[in-house]
Amino acid sequence: MEKPACRLFPKSAANRGGAYLFFRTGGNRRRRWVRRQFDTPICRLGDPGFTNVNFCQTRELDRIFSGRKGISGDWTCPTRSRAMNETIEQYKQRIQGYAAGKDPLKVQAKTAEKIEKLIKRIPSAKLRKRPAPDKWSITEIIAHLEDAEIVTSYRMRRILGAPGTAIEAYDQEKWAEAENNAKRDPQAALGVFKALRAANLTLLKSLKPEQWKHFGMHAERGEESIERITQMIAGHDINHVIQIEAILGGQRK
Repeated sequence: MEKPACRLFPKSAANRGGAYLFFRTGGNRRRRWVRRQFDTPICRLGDPGFTNVNFCQTRELDRIFSGRKGISGDWTCPTRSRAMNETIEQYKQRIQGYAAGKDPLKVQAKTAEKIEKLIKRIPSAKLRKRPAPDKWSITEIIAHLEDAEIVTSYRMRRILGAPGTAIEAYDQEKWAEAENNAKRDPQAALGVFKALRAANLTLLKSLKPEQWKHFGMHAERGEESIERITQMIAGHDINHVIQIEAILGGQRK
């Protein structure tokens, strides 16, 4: 099936306060109103001021159009293709791209402090408010970072103790639901994250050069060394800090 080309136009009086999306698939043009405005609209070629859609927004497009006859699940943009169902390789490249050219240990050391400054003096109720029904709140993002740090702690120690070991994947959505992350105290979750991160950084700084090359076999991503895991975590941090900044920006509008 041909992938539909998408364009998203921002809110205006002309389009009744919605965001207008049109796309073409199978030679037929179909139209539908999108009830919410995306923070970053999909660009139109030749139109200044429009920027590329991000992955979170393509998830929203899929939610709106999923199951509709003749529509593919892969969303494309005129200037940059981005599959809705991000592959493992695409995920790796995106996350590593955030940390490219940066010192991963320095990035990780600053993450908790950055989040602390971002959420300072913001009521817990706002931090628990989701920007959309299917998107995590700031509290849930912080709790997820805590979960990810727990997983990383175990994975690195397992690899160091038994190089070449198998590393299982985990379902972050199921963890979040099972732990009731939506109702967590954001400050308490951030405190746990800070403590876990400090312990992991102490471990990493103590490693011998050869230990950075020790690796495990991830169930989805294949071979991952301690060095690669450290880079991935730095990129993962940046990704979620950007999300937090975007949510706060949307709340201030």
